[in-house]
Amino acid sequence: MTDNQITQLLTYLLCLMIFILFVLVIVFIAVKVRDNKRKKEENENDASGGSTTDALGNIATRGYNKQSISKFMEFDKVEDNMIVQKNGNRYLMVVECQGVNYDLMSEMEQTAVEEGFLQFLNALRYPIQIYVQTRTVNLEGSISNYNRRISDVESTLRRREAEYEANRQSGLFTKEELKAQFYELTKIRNLYEYGRDIVYNTQQMSLNKNVLNKQYYIITSYYPSELGNNNFDKEELKNIAFSELYTRCQSIIGALYATGVTGKILDSNSLVELLYMAYNRDEAEVFGLDKALAAGYDELYSTAPEVIEKKIAALDREIEAKAVSKAEDVVEKVRTARERKLEERRLKMDDIIDEMAKIIIKENEAYLGREVVNESIDELSGIRQKRKEQREKTEEEEEGKANEQKTVKKTRRRTTKTA
Repeated sequence: MTDNQITQLLTYLLCLMIFILFVLVIVFIAVKVRDNKRKKEENENDASGGSTTDALGNIATRGYNKQSISKFMEFDKVEDNMIVQKNGNRYLMVVECQGVNYDLMSEMEQTAVEEGFLQFLNALRYPIQIYVQTRTVNLEGSISNYNRRISDVESTLRRREAEYEANRQSGLFTKEELKAQFYELTKIRNLYEYGRDIVYNTQQMSLNKNVLNKQYYIITSYYPSELGNNNFDKEELKNIAFSELYTRCQSIIGALYATGVTGKILDSNSLVELLYMAYNRDEAEVFGLDKALAAGYDELYSTAPEVIEKKIAALDREIEAKAVSKAEDVVEKVRTARERKLEERRLKMDDIIDEMAKIIIKENEAYLGREVVNESIDELSGIRQKRKEQREKTEEEEEGKANEQKTVKKTRRRTTKTA
């Protein structure tokens, strides 16, 4: 291939590349123009209230569904110490647990905790959730409390200083009395300075956001669908859910007590605080729930503490009454069985004595002689037979008397009905 042919080929390739680049630029420009036109039409539609024009020139309104933010949240409301979900189709109750320091326990204590927790898990008959929430320690309340107490101590200190100075200048007190007053004044001054140091250290600690605290919760749920087909209204279903969840939570608290873990059922305010911390983890450090309530944002939930306390008290009384009744039945059953066993043994006491007497006589056959032994055993057998006949006769008489009493009662009932 000559140099002219190579040059001509390269020229053709260069022209082809320029043509392809030109086509790509035209396509890019067309796409950009179309995108800009579409965005402009969407802006015009939004400005005109979401209307579009179809091929026939008719204006079609585009609908926008405005939904509450509650639709995107995992709960509907907090009511009666319960979290209501799915429009009343699920109820939650939460138990707050205070943990134990497992690492500082002895080996025997750790084994007892493990066995208690194992029994707790084996005793469960319904699903639970274990939830751990990490919170930044809020020392604002402690600092306010310290400042209030320091103000009281400072007022006392200033008053005592003025009294001591007046007494010293009056000349009416001896050196010993002034020394005692100065000693008391020094104690109050040291207390005041110590309190100021505590407030300063607490304020410095509050600036450290790495001071965290863990809260442990056990969540149990109840579905009204567990009742099957029923005609209960929403209020009745809510009451049933509360009773069932309260009973479950009380059983959880009792089962955890074997492990040394104490618990309590969260009320509505505590549930709201729990949810507030879960949904506003960052903001809660700056704007806590107490400030939100003070600002009047408590319309987001409703509580009825008096009604809840009445329900809890009524449920506790019902549980106590049923427990007492069951205990009485069990004790009566055991007592009746023991009394029956004692009565049977008392009735058979003579027979047992006869049998033991026979054994004693047979054991001493070498000293008494075979003839004496046989006559003694026959005598005991005759006595036993007479006693058996007497017992059967007594039972027949008692049975006859019982039948006569039944007949009299039936006759009286018939007479009463006829009258």
